[in-house]
Amino acid sequence: MLTGKQKRFLRALGHPLKPVVLVGKGDVSEALIKETGEVLASHELIKVKILESCMMDRHSVGDELSGACGADVAQVLGRTLLLYKPAKEPRLELPKK
Repeated sequence: MLTGKQKRFLRALGHPLKPVVLVGKGDVSEALIKETGEVLASHELIKVKILESCMMDRHSVGDELSGACGADVAQVLGRTLLLYKPAKEPRLELPKK
């Protein structure tokens, strides 16, 4: 679980990022979960864009994706999520709790 200070730090780092995962009509599927897990393993911090064709609520998409991938939701802003999962050898150093 991330603290408020850590979320603020991650939001600042995530601001210039482009979305690398798109959630569309298929909602949250096994393929999407696998793709998100692979991207998180290499990048640690990613943006996920929820397209208009997605029928799920943005918060439920974030909860389902983060739960399946073992990640934390750092931000939900509009139709964009910011997910964080520390790598085996973390490159990002979060502020202390």
